[in-house]
Amino acid sequence: MTIERPEPAYSDTEVGMLRSFIDHYRATIRLQASGLTDEQLDQPLPPSDLTLGGMLKHLAFVEDYWFSYNLAAHEPAPPWDAAPWDDDPDWDWHSAAGTPHAELDALLADAIARADRCLDEALAADPELDRPVARPRPPEKGQTATVRWVLVHMVEEYARHAGHADLIRQSIDGATDV
Repeated sequence: MTIERPEPAYSDTEVGMLRSFIDHYRATIRLQASGLTDEQLDQPLPPSDLTLGGMLKHLAFVEDYWFSYNLAAHEPAPPWDAAPWDDDPDWDWHSAAGTPHAELDALLADAIARADRCLDEALAADPELDRPVARPRPPEKGQTATVRWVLVHMVEEYARHAGHADLIRQSIDGATDV
């Protein structure tokens, strides 16, 4: 598996700039997990129970949740549709244990492809970033996210987890330049 990590654009439209940062961090996370055994992907950095395998699955969920479910208003797809969220709110992280790297990476790559299609379709229909996503939040949950908020949130989500991935990867095999 060859993963290219694009550098974020220095000059672009707002959408182009945000997407370039998301793409950069998507590749960063996948690279941090690359070259490890399935067992190494299950290895946490105590006292945390975070693993790189769990991170791949979590980020696949986040991609589907924000772009497919919220932005495009699609119903949850497998495996999210049958996940026992009430039993384990961190099911996406925990259920990755024992899953082969190839399967986790494919889950994330497929979620990224779906997310990009959902975003492309949404922007083609209406390029306004201040418009709310298609699935409004219930009134008790507060304001509905805008398209801009989703894009900025995804940069934040990936950047935060990229820092976690750096620490976990270094604790596994000492790699600091992935």
